[in-house]
Amino acid sequence: MNGLTTYCTDILIIGSGISGLSAALRLAPFYRVILISKDILNKGASYYAQGGIAAVFDENDSIDSHIEDTLVVGAGICEKNTVEFVISNAKKCIEWLVDQGIVFDKEVTKTGIVKYHLTREGGHSYRRILHHADATGKEIETKLINLVLNHTNVLVKEFCVAIDFIILNEIGLSNSTRVVGAYVFNKKHKQIETIKAKAIILATGGAAKVYKYTTNPDISSGDGIAMAWRAGCRVANLEFNQFHPTCLYHSQSRNFLLTEALRGEGAYLKRYDGTRFMIDYDYRCELAPRDIVTLAINKEMKFFDLDCLYLDITHKPAVFIKEHFPNIYRKLIKLGLDLTKDYIPIVPAAHYTCGGVVVDHTGMTDIKNLYAIGEVSYTGFHGANRMASNSLLECLVYAWSSSRNIIKTIKDIVNVPVLPDFCKKIDVFNEHIVIQHYFRELRLSMWNYMGIVRTTECLEKALYYISLLQQNVFYYTKFYISNDLLELRNLVQVSELMVRCALARKESRGTHYILNYPKKIKNSGPTILVP
Repeated sequence: MNGLTTYCTDILIIGSGISGLSAALRLAPFYRVILISKDILNKGASYYAQGGIAAVFDENDSIDSHIEDTLVVGAGICEKNTVEFVISNAKKCIEWLVDQGIVFDKEVTKTGIVKYHLTREGGHSYRRILHHADATGKEIETKLINLVLNHTNVLVKEFCVAIDFIILNEIGLSNSTRVVGAYVFNKKHKQIETIKAKAIILATGGAAKVYKYTTNPDISSGDGIAMAWRAGCRVANLEFNQFHPTCLYHSQSRNFLLTEALRGEGAYLKRYDGTRFMIDYDYRCELAPRDIVTLAINKEMKFFDLDCLYLDITHKPAVFIKEHFPNIYRKLIKLGLDLTKDYIPIVPAAHYTCGGVVVDHTGMTDIKNLYAIGEVSYTGFHGANRMASNSLLECLVYAWSSSRNIIKTIKDIVNVPVLPDFCKKIDVFNEHIVIQHYFRELRLSMWNYMGIVRTTECLEKALYYISLLQQNVFYYTKFYISNDLLELRNLVQVSELMVRCALARKESRGTHYILNYPKKIKNSGPTILVP
């Protein structure tokens, strides 16, 4: 199976979440865009975001307060200039969304003024979360997808998996490390395609699929991080994997997230006997940052030998619950649980990759004209622990920033040369049982050895197992191709990078808690790996 089709465009966007869609809409009025998605467009994590977007709209709030909260939750290693950059540009990016037709919930004050209904989540000092009920991601994704599909300058290609980037010096056409395209596996046609582009934006999301238990959809396999690393990009802070404290514990729904906004509106975390426990761990109780809440839940479950703990919002009026959390209410009813009457069983689950591909304020990576935006990137915004509802904000700001830079510079980029087809003779791989076995073993190993609480010994075991798995997977990828095999290849690569980052950090900070080094060290910074 060789490359049979070549596409030529100005900008290639890989990923169809909020960051990728936003970038496409900002660039399409000026340039040709191809946007590829390895599944249907709304399959990514953005669509399932319940909470909302953090931005300063409350008259009592301030940009300085949002900055300070982000720095505190990031546990001391956020890049302050990045935090200031993102938050100072938040409002205009929200206004751009509204201009695209996105609707955020509003309320009428006692004086008759209509304003945004803002909720509060962990780590925030004020109410600053704009939302669309409890389905903010769905509202944004659905409307942006519709705009992209109807734009004459955007070609959308679903069920296409990026394999690797094409770099000029690697194909012998120049000494430049400039990216000029990508090889893509078209799952529908079972062929490899070449896409030429003057600039590429990676918007592939995170890598929570490395863990057995995750709130993310199945496609969150770290593809962009692995591809960028293979191309020569630095990565950073991959030891910081955020575990969301409240994933539903239910045999029929293993990755359903219970938004932090529930706790922002007064929900309690309780033991099986109905007693609250967060008061024993942090003065902010249920609204402490996620790393603190997750560690507390983990400790409670281990101490009492429990399978789960509970979320309780039954003390709030039923009308209030149904109005503010309609989708969660309906989902739980289908599973035999009533949010207005029942304690809801919860466990922590892998949720967000705080590190990623190193970029500057324009989203540019170490490879010329290759950008990374959203969860795939490391901007320094999140530090050691992401604050709730800051992720979609980062997506929007860097979609704007990268697009602005591309518009400024693309006229100076020389035309893409004729590129070679994918050079390997590869057959479709049909050994699904083998691949699924490797998936299960890898994800279980990462959960057991590099989970919420870590040790040096366990991390070394994980690295040893990953090295053995790499040999088998890389052998198969020389001769075969499939979506699962490509994902496994990327997951194995990203798992190795995560463990290497974790071993390099000789302290506990944020979402990285290691028993061998339980305290923070002074003057700590990011963990950066160089290919």
